[in-house]
Amino acid sequence: MALPKRKQIRLHQYDYSSPGAYFVTICTKDRRCILSDVAVGAATSRPPELRLTAYGEIVDSAIKSIPAIYPAVFIDNYVIMPNHVHLILRINTDNDGRQIAAPTVSTVIGQLKRWASIQAKSALWQKSYHEHVIRGENDYREIWEYIESNPAKWAEDRYYAK
Repeated sequence: MALPKRKQIRLHQYDYSSPGAYFVTICTKDRRCILSDVAVGAATSRPPELRLTAYGEIVDSAIKSIPAIYPAVFIDNYVIMPNHVHLILRINTDNDGRQIAAPTVSTVIGQLKRWASIQAKSALWQKSYHEHVIRGENDYREIWEYIESNPAKWAEDRYYAK
């Protein structure tokens, strides 16, 4: 019996090491809520607070180390939710007129997932990840706002799990 064919989730013939911004979502294995807790304040005007778990601290460290490992890659914004991570990853292959070799988005995310799992001594992640090529300033601003407001909308989030 043939194995089911996985749906192709990447743009056909797109160079994922090309300069640009990418919105990436990575989910934990079995959507376990192991990365953070969302603490909602008693007053409705107080924004929710994300409290990272030990696993969340490892993931935070892994995200912050990406630009040191890959000089052409910048993390513009991110949030570590209880069972997933959203980030805006930007690739810039020109630094003051010098060309910089850039990894693919897949290479960066694979390294992040491997390093975090090794440090945690546990398989943290589901297979693959979701990515969206950011197309223009409006798209970028909408995604930035989505990341910023994600903790406040945790109960309505599609990845929400009690």
